[in-house]
Amino acid sequence: MLVAFSCIASTQNDETYLGTVPAPELPQGLDWLNVNNPLTLQDLRGKIVILDFWTYGCINCLHVIPELNDLEEKYSDELVVIGVHSGKFDHERKSKSIENVLERYQINHPVVNDKAFEIWRRYGIRAWPTLVLIDPNGFVIGIHEGEHIFELFDQVLGKAVNEFRELGLLEKFRIQMPRPKGITTPLRFPGKVLADHPRNRIFIADSNHNRIVVVTKDGTVTDVIGSGAEGLVDGTYEEARLFRPQGLTLVDSETLFVADTGNHSIRRVNLDARTVTTVIGTGQQGYPTPAGIGRGDTALNSPWDLEFLDGKVYIAMAGQHQLWVLDVITNALSLHAGSGKEELVDGPLLKAGLNQPSGLTTDGNQIYFVDSEASAIRRAGTSPSDSVDTIVGSGLFDFGDVDGIGEQVRLQHPIGVEFAGRNLYVADTYNNKIKVVDPVLQKANTVFGSGDSGWLDGYGETAEFNEPGGLSQSSGMLYVADTNNHVVRVIDLATSEVDTLVLKDENGKLQQSTLSTKETNKIFLPKKIVKNGESKLVFSVELPDGHRFTENAPTSITFSSDGVDFYQEPMPFGKPEFPIEVPVYISSTAQELQVGVVVYFCQDEKAKLCLIHDVELYLPIEISEKGSEIINLQYQVP
Repeated sequence: MLVAFSCIASTQNDETYLGTVPAPELPQGLDWLNVNNPLTLQDLRGKIVILDFWTYGCINCLHVIPELNDLEEKYSDELVVIGVHSGKFDHERKSKSIENVLERYQINHPVVNDKAFEIWRRYGIRAWPTLVLIDPNGFVIGIHEGEHIFELFDQVLGKAVNEFRELGLLEKFRIQMPRPKGITTPLRFPGKVLADHPRNRIFIADSNHNRIVVVTKDGTVTDVIGSGAEGLVDGTYEEARLFRPQGLTLVDSETLFVADTGNHSIRRVNLDARTVTTVIGTGQQGYPTPAGIGRGDTALNSPWDLEFLDGKVYIAMAGQHQLWVLDVITNALSLHAGSGKEELVDGPLLKAGLNQPSGLTTDGNQIYFVDSEASAIRRAGTSPSDSVDTIVGSGLFDFGDVDGIGEQVRLQHPIGVEFAGRNLYVADTYNNKIKVVDPVLQKANTVFGSGDSGWLDGYGETAEFNEPGGLSQSSGMLYVADTNNHVVRVIDLATSEVDTLVLKDENGKLQQSTLSTKETNKIFLPKKIVKNGESKLVFSVELPDGHRFTENAPTSITFSSDGVDFYQEPMPFGKPEFPIEVPVYISSTAQELQVGVVVYFCQDEKAKLCLIHDVELYLPIEISEKGSEIINLQYQVP
């Protein structure tokens, strides 16, 4: 077993980037994702390979992903990245869980599920994230532990590519990747939710659509904050851009603060003027020291949740394992709690060790938070002389699903917490449960969720969730951002009934934002031989079993082509009917037909979940006297 490598940064021979230690082969029999067939290093001879050892609950691992994407784009002909997912938590070791996170964070390179740590042990890995660089002959060039990888790897790869090209070691070939399904939902991986029943509104962080959705208690969509496009842009709701927003808090009836997590920024929303402005953050990840905190251009580090108390917004700075605080009048920012070391250590605010805090709440006197990587629930006082103490949980690697008292309790990467009555409701995310914690008795009990990953309404522990995230309580109703189900759930705390909030979007506000920013899936169909002149196109769409078209939704089918005239009647609003017959005139110069398809459909038995499928079909045509006068075209939604 290989236990050590030379460090890329310090021991690289000036004359060559060829490695000297053979890279252990990847074992057979593991689950692979994002690739049509399992890979071996032997298959990748002629390519430079990066093995990225990661686990998806780790914030440092998530910080590496965009840097890897940049390297893949810059060295697209020479480099192959393979994610080796060696999951820390039990839930993370399930291939379906990994599949969800690949979509959530737009990870497109091949990933192998190293759930038993076979590859980890072969390479002698010690920590997440760790990256191993392998030359085109299958020898290790070096290893790097930690994030901030782009500059280092870019420098090495730039020189290595030149050397390997001169030696004739590089080959041009592409790994076969599966075609994306091109299906989306009105919400996509919602992270947090904020209920404001007195004003009949609920704010939903529609994280992967880069926006905040505002609905009434009955689910009617009233507004959308953000264009849906990624970016850090201020302006009106329609102009503003966010990037995977998470935490939400109301400062007053017309001012909403947003943790714009992907932009490492805090945004202010004027609900009356319908505008978004940046309060603090540059759009880039940073590691400011306490002495540097307070400027408007301070770079933040994955702010994940917010809580307003006594004129201040408390920030769960997950990427830096700290709590920060922002004065809403002066915009002064200061460190509130956490040494910056990832450890479960109680004590004075600035000496305590925190572990990726991701959820905040308050009882009006102190701040409670979920310390996600330590699977713990903790609290912090608000005065400088106060301290941090742990209510339930005991350490970074002490996790599971055990109710009980204090250190006996085992949670699994909780992300949401909400104070209601005298208790804390906790989204025990990787256990797919909602638990209640008595902060005085330090007692935790499961109240909602069976523990299975699923989507099922019901009562108490018969209900099912799929990685529940943010929580918010108002007027006896607990709202849950059910992240991997792409919905918001509603729990009646008096009756223990769990239901799903059905969104009503009669004006198409959600669709307008989603479709204006997403990349359309393109499919190239087999060529058809047709006659020129008058003809007929017969087109139909088939849905998966158990689904039906959504009534009164803006389903549309459009046809276009150079050299073809279409005599298409507008599709009637309501329920679409197929097949569609369109008279056409095909000229002798026509080469291709294009069909734009946007269909809205729901599950038959669960009309609470409706989907959107957007695709462009490209049909090559060849003109021939022996060609058909009728073009039959059928598309099956995956």
